[in-house]
Amino acid sequence: MNNLVIVPILLPFIIGVVLIFFSKHRTVQHVISAVAVTMLLAVSIYLAYVVYHEGIQTLELGNWPAPFGIVLVADLFAAMMVILCAIVGFVCLFFAFKTIHPDREKFYFYPFYFFLLTGVNGAFLTGDLFNLFVFFEVMLIASYILIVFGGTKYQLRESFKYVAINIFSSILFIVGIAYLYGVTGTLNMAHIAERVAEADQQGILNVIAIVLLLVFAIKGALFPLYFWLPRSYFGPPAAIAALFGGLLTKVGIYAIIRTFTLIFTHDPAFTHNIILALAGATMFFGVLGAVSQFDFKRILSYHIISQVGYMVMGLGIYTPLALAGAIYYIAHHIIVKAALFLFAGATQKVTGTTDLHKMGGLLKTHPWLGWLFLVAALSLAGIPPLSGFFSKFALILAGLEEGRWFIVFVSLVVGLLTLFSMMKIFMYAFWREQKHSEEQARTRVSGLLWPIAPLIVLTIGLGLGAEPIFRFSLEVAEQILDPTVYIRAVLGQ
Repeated sequence: MNNLVIVPILLPFIIGVVLIFFSKHRTVQHVISAVAVTMLLAVSIYLAYVVYHEGIQTLELGNWPAPFGIVLVADLFAAMMVILCAIVGFVCLFFAFKTIHPDREKFYFYPFYFFLLTGVNGAFLTGDLFNLFVFFEVMLIASYILIVFGGTKYQLRESFKYVAINIFSSILFIVGIAYLYGVTGTLNMAHIAERVAEADQQGILNVIAIVLLLVFAIKGALFPLYFWLPRSYFGPPAAIAALFGGLLTKVGIYAIIRTFTLIFTHDPAFTHNIILALAGATMFFGVLGAVSQFDFKRILSYHIISQVGYMVMGLGIYTPLALAGAIYYIAHHIIVKAALFLFAGATQKVTGTTDLHKMGGLLKTHPWLGWLFLVAALSLAGIPPLSGFFSKFALILAGLEEGRWFIVFVSLVVGLLTLFSMMKIFMYAFWREQKHSEEQARTRVSGLLWPIAPLIVLTIGLGLGAEPIFRFSLEVAEQILDPTVYIRAVLGQ
């Protein structure tokens, strides 16, 4: 057992509680938050180092042995997701310092920011299905508060839909857990995996698998359950939209990958072919939404949908190469998507709008903003040597090896449409004739570029260091494709 596993959950929770007592003291909140998020990043990196060198780390809470007690598990996949959560949490926090209005900061922005990180890290590290539900709820309750932060009429209207659909999916989640407990008699994910293997996954177990897929598909914004996302992510300030765009859908995707590589692995001809079909539809319809939009943030919101399709495409193909591509793609997308939403916030600060029809000429007045955005845009579109290219290349290669011609064709078309829509943002917002006033042109954004810069460096690094990154992704894929490793680490067999 290793107590280090609980620190990425406990640290943001304690800081969130402490920050409640300093809600009226802006400077104190900034100092405590900055120190805490830096510590969280350091702890996450150290946890990943320990997991990589010493194997899967577990912690049985209260010394209750698995499968009877609650267990936290950090394997390579979970540790990688915790690091990515810490990185996005770090940069978005410093961006929030510069962009969230001081009056609004007093309404418990920072406590709920850290409670959200608590829920996300808990969902990645729990080894128990019911506690996955609990951490989902912690994350969602914090997101309900953050998504209405600012209190505009638009936010209140769209957040109602966001809350309603997530409450529905939570009820469905509880139903799925109850059915699974009724069949297997346990909630420990490693123990469930053992019981499902013994029972031979058929009939009711396949029904439960589809129920859980439905739940996680709502949270991950898969076709046709993504309708809540574009309008919900348009309303909040850029720092919150970047945090949501980078992290929240990935928690749903993480849950799908974890469930369908650990528990429901015995009938892939049924379950994984459904996942592959969902991946193709999600990619295609998501990118069509992006192409049809003329708003910076709306295009980025629709792109989240199309790109989670790439992630589940790897799971649907279900080979080590495909899953490695999916894992590489998740890391790439979390970093790039967070950066792009922050760019949307920076351009809005200058022009006062995200409507592309009202923007133009930012490259002339703010060249660093324009060129750094172009790097992120090209990375998202999959242009070499940036990270988006190598992750898509692995997925396409895996699809060709398995003879999945149609999904490969769809992914290539979606790649071209992604490039088209990102170039539309660049041409309208940065390239054309200047549309903002001379007074707006003097708006300084260097303070906003500093939090974005590490993300741009990372996406370039993920591309230039593709070989070691892909080797690591392959190690992660091979570990999660062998459920016995996880089961042995948790149950000690």
